[in-house]
Parts: sequence; structure tokens; C-alpha cells
Amino acid sequence: MSFFKFLMYDVLSVPAVLVGLVALVGLLAQKKSATDCIKGTIKTIMGFIILGAGAGVVVGALNHFSEMFQYGFGISGIVPNNEAIVSIAQKAFGKEMALIMFFGMIVNIIIARFTKWKYIFLTGHHTLYMGIMIAAILAAGGMSGVGLVAVGSLILGSVMVFFPAIAQPFMKDITGTDEVAFGHFGTTGYVIAGLIGKWFGNKEKSTEEMELPKALSFLRDTPVAIAFTMGIIFIISAIAAGKEFTEGLSGGQNYIVFSIIQAITFAAGVFVILQGVRMVLAEIVPAFKGIAEKLVPNAKPALDCPVVFPYAPTAVLLGFLSSFAAGVIGMFILMALGLPVIIPGVVPHFFCGATAGVFGNATGGRRGAILGAFVHGLLITFLPVLLMPVLGNLGYANTTFSDADFGVVGILLGNILKIFVH
Repeated sequence: MSFFKFLMYDVLSVPAVLVGLVALVGLLAQKKSATDCIKGTIKTIMGFIILGAGAGVVVGALNHFSEMFQYGFGISGIVPNNEAIVSIAQKAFGKEMALIMFFGMIVNIIIARFTKWKYIFLTGHHTLYMGIMIAAILAAGGMSGVGLVAVGSLILGSVMVFFPAIAQPFMKDITGTDEVAFGHFGTTGYVIAGLIGKWFGNKEKSTEEMELPKALSFLRDTPVAIAFTMGIIFIISAIAAGKEFTEGLSGGQNYIVFSIIQAITFAAGVFVILQGVRMVLAEIVPAFKGIAEKLVPNAKPALDCPVVFPYAPTAVLLGFLSSFAAGVIGMFILMALGLPVIIPGVVPHFFCGATAGVFGNATGGRRGAILGAFVHGLLITFLPVLLMPVLGNLGYANTTFSDADFGVVGILLGNILKIFVH
């Protein structure tokens, strides 16, 4: 198991390393020179590290916002967070997760090789998260040993192809090309957002062409618009939390100044993410042609959700705000129904809500971005409530999986096991 542990935890679960290895294999398959292989691999890894650094900056700012929001408005409940639930689950199912992840990736490659679905899922950390959730649910359903690993691997490999496949028509609209696929386990919500945009929006009125009064013309600059909008939200939350609490959080810095700096820090993080994505795409798409030619003809790399951010930066902001607003409304609905309260997690509402906004904008313009992301926000508020009962003992932790596909796969799998296993 030590080899599997090294392979899963230290290599394939690190997105930068996984995508760098894929780029290297692709370049070697094309018989590129040693210089080109080294350059392409390092620049791919560097792009992902830049992307991750930007994400870290964004998450840090959002964590401060989350603390102020919860304290200021006196809200307590369950905060969906993939990393938190995985850290709990891997203690019990680490071995099963490693085996499911390894064989699941092989199943993904086999399906892509021999079917029309030519998608290779490259978001390593999401593969790990889905693997651990599947292991936990199968174990809670009474499965163990070889059977658990075999069934789990087939399920994981299948969803690693299925979700990019249903997202691809929307990716063509977003990117204008068929070369890059989408690999993130929130796809159900994004597809629904795209359909909402198609049904209720107008794609001719894109978020990126919004007309603003002269006094607000500075908002045409995306980083400035993000900083300005988030500044208002941060200041409102800081005032609600109070000067004493916020300055305790800030280490003594004035609470208004702290709010403004955090808002600008958030915008800087988004800017860094966009740069990282552009760098990765510039390297991974040409390199991936080598894999397509040798292993899986016409294969498409399925990449993490920020891959769509550069195509509609304004939709990113609108999507986040709309999804978060839906999360707040959904929270009050859960309170009124006497159900477990899901507190809007600002990290999933940013990354997933922003992505839903881009999908909605591609099919329905600004109306599609807002409505699509809003429906997505409701979805990731109610799905975790339905998922918790099928997680066994993990369901009693003060957190759960956040993104839509975890809810969809988990709820379906858990209920199928109830029918056929018990």
C-alpha cells in the first residue's frame, strides 16, 4: 500500500503534478526534444501553481468574510466543505480511496479509448474527493474488500467521463472550440445553469457587454469591478460583526480598512487565477495532442472549473453573488422547514457559483448568468441535506460535500444500495 499511498496522495492528488505528468507524456508521445519536454512540463506545473496560489488568496479572503458573516448575523449550522469532510473520511477509508482512485483513472482511460466519450478527467483532487465519498457510501451500504474497490472504481471511472460529456455542448459555447473539456464535480449545477440560460435568457446580451453609466465606467475594468463590489459586501459584514470582533480577526487593523484590503485581496486572487488558467491552456492543449494520437485518439483534457473564468470575467462575479444570495435564501427556507441548516459556504458559492454564471451567460447572457447561478445556489444548498443520511457516520460531522455532483452521485448510490443490498 505504500506505493499506492505515494501515488495517490503525493502524486496524482496534486493537480499541478498530475497535469504536468500528462503534459510530459503528451510531449514525449510527439517525440519533442528534451528542451521542449522540460519547458512544457515546467510551464504547465507553474501555471497550475499560479492558479492554486490565486485560489489560496481568494479562499483566505473568503474565510474572513465567512467568519464576519456568520458572527454578524448570528447564524450557526453545517458548512459544506469538501476538504473538511475528506479529512474526516480518509482516516476510515484511506486505503479504499487510494485503490478506487487508481483503478478509477484506468477505467476512465479505457472508456475514453473504446467509446465516443473521449474525455480524460484531470482534476486530481476532485477525483480523490469523489473516490473517498464513494468508498464511504459503499461501506455504509454494507460492502467491503475487493467488491467495494471494484464497484467503486467502475462508478468513479464512469462519472469521470459522464460529467465532462454532458458539459461539453456548453463548453463549445463558452470557449468557441471543442479542444478543451470540463472536469469538475459540480457539473450538474452548471448544466442546469446553462439550460436555465437557454430557456429564460438572451445570449445576445452578454454580461461582458453590459452598459454602465459614465459615473460607473470604472467598473468596466474587471479587477476593479470585483474589488469594488466585494468591498461593499465586506464592509456590510464587518459592520454587522462589529468593530471589536472584526479587529480581533484582523489583528488590530481598523475594521473598515481591513474590509477594503480583503476585498482588493480577493480581486487580486481572481486576477492571478485567470493568469494561471491562460498559462495552463497554452501548454496543456498542444501537449495533449500527443496522448490523443497515441493512447486515446481525439482525447480531450477535462480541466478544473477556473478554466472557464477568462471567457466571461463579469459573469464570474455575477454568478458568485447570485449563487450566494440563493444560498442565504435557501438557508432561511431550511430553518422554516425545521431541516438541518446549511450555511452558505462562500468558497463553493464562489468557485461553483461563478462557473454557473459563465455557463448561464454562454446560453442566456446576463439574465442567464444571474438566474442560472441562482438556481445553482439553491441546488448546492438543498443537495447536502439530502446527502447527509447516506454518508453513514460521516453524516454526523459538522460538514458535508458541497458541490452538486457529489450530492447527485451520493444520493443515487446510497438509495440504490438500500434497494439492492439491504
